[in-house]
Amino acid sequence: MRLVSPPSVCSFLFPAMLWRMPAGEKCLYLTFDDGPHPTITPQVLDILRKYNAKATFFCIGNNVRKYPATFELLREEGHSVGSHTFNHENGWKTNNDDYVRSVLDANELIHSNLFRPPHGKIRFSQIKKIRECYDDARRHVSAEINIVAWSVIAYDWDKDLTADDVYNNVIHNAKDGSIIAFHDSEKAYQRMIEALPRVLEHFSGRGYQFKAIPEKSC
Repeated sequence: MRLVSPPSVCSFLFPAMLWRMPAGEKCLYLTFDDGPHPTITPQVLDILRKYNAKATFFCIGNNVRKYPATFELLREEGHSVGSHTFNHENGWKTNNDDYVRSVLDANELIHSNLFRPPHGKIRFSQIKKIRECYDDARRHVSAEINIVAWSVIAYDWDKDLTADDVYNNVIHNAKDGSIIAFHDSEKAYQRMIEALPRVLEHFSGRGYQFKAIPEKSC
């Protein structure tokens, strides 16, 4: 069973995570995980530019290291960025010290207070330890870590789905303030690149704006 929108119990159990943005301005918040990718990410940027849309990219530290020019494009075009660990570690399968080190190593390259745990899998103890480490590292900089989840997941990486399925996952579940999770990765490419412009067209035609999640440098 695919949970396109997380059940309300998730925000109850993990109140320290950001599950949606405030409603009232008819805005949606597109996010992209697992990049930057040297060819896929620029294509995503081209599509976003056509709709005057901003987004938030949760980047794997090792990909930022390998493709720094692509990463800089995200900054230059006014999008937000955040950490997605250094090597896409699963928090449930990684001990706390190694997991936190991966998050911090990624942020040595990304310099953002935004973080999304890969697969959404993170322990309470890891959240606590990451917050403590960010507090120590930032010293007097006002950039408390913001751990971002999602309101709608497109499932663009699922090979059992079509681009139509991905499109329908989003348009039937997103609403004002929703944080929508896509992926700028090879695994998701075929479905994402077809569904994304259709999603932008659908909601733009209904008067929605697409904004980036605010970030602070740290």
